[in-house]
Amino acid sequence: MKRLILMRHAKTEPWSEGIDDHARALTPVGHEAAEIMAKALKGEDWSPEKAILSTARRTRETWSHLSEVFGGCDMLLEDDLYLAGERGIADIITEHDGARTLIIIGHNPGLHDLAVSLLREAGSVDHQAAIRISSKLPTGGVVMFEAEEDGAFVPAHFRLQNFMKPKDFIET
Repeated sequence: MKRLILMRHAKTEPWSEGIDDHARALTPVGHEAAEIMAKALKGEDWSPEKAILSTARRTRETWSHLSEVFGGCDMLLEDDLYLAGERGIADIITEHDGARTLIIIGHNPGLHDLAVSLLREAGSVDHQAAIRISSKLPTGGVVMFEAEEDGAFVPAHFRLQNFMKPKDFIET
């Protein structure tokens, strides 16, 4: 694997009693954000070959917008990704590191923790992106890592290339 994209699901309806967390849907703002981020990834010329998603509804709905842009990408639903921690996500990546560009769509805090851990191990080519991702991975946020050589997932080889969030592309 040469490139790794970590993406947090887009904005969802708030949690409330009586609603299963796993079944929470994207809001209209979340649908718009997912569409924006799909176009942003394409604009960066980062086309995933394989997508691994949590089984939660919100990650599947986020992927539906990306799949419109990246139609030829293989997709896998992974039960263990739902609310996985940093180590669990890293293990899933290791199992699927045969793709040249892999995207993981999941949840905080695990995704954010993994992004910060990779940043600590391998550093960044973009100082501002490193500062921004250190504090928060917002809904719809995308963190892009790249290794110098194609091969197995070794965290110390993956340097932060970019960090984008929906608000970067929405004019206020």
